[in-house]
Amino acid sequence: MADKRSSQALRDFISETEEIIGSLNLDLVRLADSLDCGDCDPDVLNGIFRGAHSIKGLAGMFGFDDLSRLSHSMENLLDGLRLGKVPFTQALVDTLFSALDTLIRLIDGKSGDEHFTLDLTGILAQLGEAAEGQAPAAGGPLAGLELDAGILNVLTEYEEHRLVENVRKGRRIHLLRMSFDLASFDQELAEITQQLKQHGEVISTLPSAGELGARIAFQVLFGSDLDQAGIAVLLDREDLDIRTCGGGVNARPPEEPIAAGPLAEFAVTEPDGPADAENGEGGSSLRSISRTVRVDIDKLDLLMNIVGELVLSKSSIADINDRLKSSGDKALATELGKATRILERRLQELQKSVMDVRMVPVGQLFEKMTRIVRRVANEQGKKVDLDIRGADTELDKLIIEDISDPLMHIIRNAIDHGLELPEERRSAGKPEKGLVRLWASQKGNHVVIEVHDDGRGIDLAKVRRKALEKKLISANQALTDEECYDLLFMPGFSTRDDVSDMSGRGVGMDVVKNNIAALSGMIEVDSRPGQGATMTITLPITLAIIKALIVQVADRTYAIPINSVLETLMIEADAIDTVEKREVIELRRATVPLLRLDQTFGLAATDQNPDRRLFVAVVGLAEKRMGFVVDELLGQQDVVIKSLGKALGFIRGIAGAAELGNQKTILVLDVAGLMNEALRGESSLNV
Repeated sequence: MADKRSSQALRDFISETEEIIGSLNLDLVRLADSLDCGDCDPDVLNGIFRGAHSIKGLAGMFGFDDLSRLSHSMENLLDGLRLGKVPFTQALVDTLFSALDTLIRLIDGKSGDEHFTLDLTGILAQLGEAAEGQAPAAGGPLAGLELDAGILNVLTEYEEHRLVENVRKGRRIHLLRMSFDLASFDQELAEITQQLKQHGEVISTLPSAGELGARIAFQVLFGSDLDQAGIAVLLDREDLDIRTCGGGVNARPPEEPIAAGPLAEFAVTEPDGPADAENGEGGSSLRSISRTVRVDIDKLDLLMNIVGELVLSKSSIADINDRLKSSGDKALATELGKATRILERRLQELQKSVMDVRMVPVGQLFEKMTRIVRRVANEQGKKVDLDIRGADTELDKLIIEDISDPLMHIIRNAIDHGLELPEERRSAGKPEKGLVRLWASQKGNHVVIEVHDDGRGIDLAKVRRKALEKKLISANQALTDEECYDLLFMPGFSTRDDVSDMSGRGVGMDVVKNNIAALSGMIEVDSRPGQGATMTITLPITLAIIKALIVQVADRTYAIPINSVLETLMIEADAIDTVEKREVIELRRATVPLLRLDQTFGLAATDQNPDRRLFVAVVGLAEKRMGFVVDELLGQQDVVIKSLGKALGFIRGIAGAAELGNQKTILVLDVAGLMNEALRGESSLNV
């Protein structure tokens, strides 16, 4: 029982720290972006400091001394930067990123073995050296401020440093005073703070003492380029009092206060009314603010499996109902039919609810890529902007996890192979900074992720030359652009002449394609010389419970995921034409290639009559279309896809297995895999 509690605690720790790491990653990227202007956003810096502090606290609670030492060293360095004791440099930012990488490796290792550790000597030394760096001396910049000594005395060391920084920037230093109703002061003050932050920095917020009354007053120390009139217009409050204490590029003597109306003084009121009494001794509720709970994905998988079993049981009941009707007991069959329909509706609601819980925004994945982009760009000596769109598009959590490594490899390739060095871009008339677009969108039951770079594009002549060198094609073999792109996904293929840490080793893109295919997805390539390349990944929203079209091929039953089926047809044999040795049909002025599943899987056709009518399931992924030729269409059914396991995972064209309501197990077709194999001319799968 203790081991179980320990295991659960470890999972809670990993879950908690993963959230913090995600925020740290984004904030560090923002911090790095501010290097160009030489000034770091204090809110971003404070966010990083709090993240390191939180990880230190969590690590201490769970006894992870290595994590605690590392995060404590990060915290020391960040505190020095916050207080202006350490210079803000590229080397410091690089050290913080190295520390974050080490944190991630440590946390990831402990998710499998809580005793996992790393040699932290090097990174701790780097952090220590960076923390010893000396920032420029202050030089008494506050001496000229007409600021009350009582206020200066209550400022924290950090707030005093931020005041110095604002004076150095040539900003005016204003002391704003205003009052609020006790019932709503926290919300009003937060809104005003956000307004002010758009035009400067809120250095400190201090309560203002005064006589008892119905309101509470605050003083806000504010650094900004705005003058008093600008602030008055911005906040538009009758009770606003503004005193300018000095600073500014063209500093003037202290101005007379602008007081647009009477200022009520600080007040304390006794609680009254039933709401306060109900909260107990402390006058505050013990209820949690958040209504969110963390759920292990394994628990959701178990719940989904239970729902799947219920779906199968419903199908069995429906089958019994049909047999009752056939046996003549229509009254009982009618009653059972009504109960079955009610059960079906409730199961659909339950299924949808479980699916909704499993769905997460792809933004969680995209945020991780920001750090990858920055690191690879620095290693390559390139300047890169990352444009993210569609981050709120949702995918199944397990698909998000499984697509992360392929997506990372694609982005690294885009920077390494695609984007040019700054001098090369300048000579080509391009901006020095390259652009990588990471866009997501939902199209029907699929999610499309696009990775586009504005680099040099894919050199098809070089691709062909490398393919000839590796004897992947013959010298006289004619290839379309699409067939050339397919060569990029051949095992061992690379256009790189030299080997780097990131590419040129002949591994990667074939694995990327296989991993995407394992998710019933597909990847497409497009490129324009000198303008860049686009990799488009199409994925199903979920791989759990799906609706499937049940078909019969040569006395065998298969399931085709309905989210890939566009329509079904019945055609005459003479409607089939042959174009370039491939069977096709004409469908609404478009040519659709056919794939005979019996031939694909090496099955003997049950009906040898060449003139018989054929059934066709027209499937599509992204812009590609194909017709699967089958013997019978048996209808639609909800199925739960089960993995074939490692022993049978090598079988191409099959996404998994599913059980029907009559206890019969059938294979689920991998539409993307079959389409890719067929379009490449490989149709020799044996199942």
